[in-house]
Amino acid sequence: MSKPWLASYPSGVPAEIDSNRYRSLAHLAEESFAKFAARTAYVQMDKSLSFGELDRQSRAFGAWLQQRAGLKRGDRVAIMMPNVLQYPIALFGVLRAGGTVVNTNPLYTARELRHQLVDSGAEVIVILENFAHVLEEVIGQTSVRKVVVTSVGELLGFPKGSIVDFVVRRIRKGVPAWNLPGAQRFGKVLAEGAGLSLQAVDLNHDDIAFLQYTGGTTGVSKGAMLSHGNMVANVMQSSAWTEWALPQDESGIAITALPLYHIFALTANCIVFLRLGWTNILITNPRDFPGFVKELKKYPFTYIAGVNTLFNALLHTPGFDQVDFSKLRCSLGGGMAVQRAVAEHWKRVTGNVLTQAWGLTETSPGACINPIDEDFNDSIGLPISSTEIGIADDAGNMLPIGEVGEICVRGPQVMKGYYNRPEETAKVMLPDGWLRTGDIGRMNDKGYVFIEDRKKDMINVSGFNVYPNEVEGVAVTHPGILEAAAVAKADEKSGEVVALFVVRKDPSLTEEDVIEHCRTALTGYKIPRHVYFRKELPKTNVGKILRRELRDEAQKL
Repeated sequence: MSKPWLASYPSGVPAEIDSNRYRSLAHLAEESFAKFAARTAYVQMDKSLSFGELDRQSRAFGAWLQQRAGLKRGDRVAIMMPNVLQYPIALFGVLRAGGTVVNTNPLYTARELRHQLVDSGAEVIVILENFAHVLEEVIGQTSVRKVVVTSVGELLGFPKGSIVDFVVRRIRKGVPAWNLPGAQRFGKVLAEGAGLSLQAVDLNHDDIAFLQYTGGTTGVSKGAMLSHGNMVANVMQSSAWTEWALPQDESGIAITALPLYHIFALTANCIVFLRLGWTNILITNPRDFPGFVKELKKYPFTYIAGVNTLFNALLHTPGFDQVDFSKLRCSLGGGMAVQRAVAEHWKRVTGNVLTQAWGLTETSPGACINPIDEDFNDSIGLPISSTEIGIADDAGNMLPIGEVGEICVRGPQVMKGYYNRPEETAKVMLPDGWLRTGDIGRMNDKGYVFIEDRKKDMINVSGFNVYPNEVEGVAVTHPGILEAAAVAKADEKSGEVVALFVVRKDPSLTEEDVIEHCRTALTGYKIPRHVYFRKELPKTNVGKILRRELRDEAQKL
């Protein structure tokens, strides 16, 4: 197929990447551990972990897994933690021992946790003690036989009476009681593992590095099998698009507010910057925006990644405009559509472009990105190196440039399939390696890809398609609106109409004000017929608005 996007690539970005540069993620990590041993790899609550310490501690954890937990090549280990120093230690320990990581959302309910543990067949879990009571409810129905428990402050080691010690003690005070017989503390495991030998495992690109579970918005959550080859390729692809504009020394600082167990931060923060020898500042509780801003003021950061709602919330947090942005070179938005109003506001405050990228769990996740020094253009960018994007009709036939259809991806970062679900895999994989993404979009003659919306989120008004992103993008330009989400509401006359959920900045804002504002920029059938005001909108753990919940709510109103 023709590749019009290649002519739009910035100078220095290659058309293809060398995915054979590393045999596995373990190979990549160990090279960085040796190369950057004295540099700081991660910081949590002012406590730092060097690359050399990460090497020793992940080696100890991997050795314990092999010799005390009986981990064999390909065995699954669940990691159920927020952004704490223990996460990268456990992550690289599992990978170096030859295991497969099952990233698990700490906020899962017992039902959700049971599903993921049973589906993955995980036999070991590393869990923050705050959530151990949830595991206690379901562990007897799973294959889990080894439990490693930790706390937010277990590795911080601050003196008693210090401010941070006080904060950590307050966090631990609210931990629910739990009873998991045989559970071991993370620190004890590391101490024991330090005296054991890690047996090298000759991993290759076909070994599964992660069972990364999808959000389950279209049904039961499925484990995308992401191989070492998939992940290495995406790290190299992401690096090819950012390295040329970013410092290549220890001055690089990445702000990691999105959870590392989510595929976006896992690749774009944790592994990409491990390869570059950068420091990741771990934000354990990004919902505490005043505290988040205080952390930002401590570090002259070079890179920050987030979703639209995170950037918008920061912009509306007092003190954010006083942060030092002089070192900021890349602000990366993904996970959901970046709204133009937010991007323009971000540029005014920080002086840095909010660069929109796009991908999904099944693509490890990166598939498209805009040049990071190019002004916001409403697109999700160009297909990244070694990646093809096609626009397909419902039958899977590729459409010409400019036509709207389902965005499909082909490249070395595309998953091997869904774990133990060949029928589900067959639904999304077209012949010749094309992955159906469920996103509706188009490509222009320069190769830039534009998202119209998710297939499942499209609103059908009397046969006319309405894309929620468009309605929301118009709505949030009103000075009295903080956030908005458009969903379908059943209607006797037109089948569906647009319902808009709004979070107000101006408490005097009325339904009529919102509708009249939308009328100035939207054709008749796209204008909201119902406006509902809320104090906040339901969101996923990474801040993506849950339209599904709002759709259900709209039908009851």
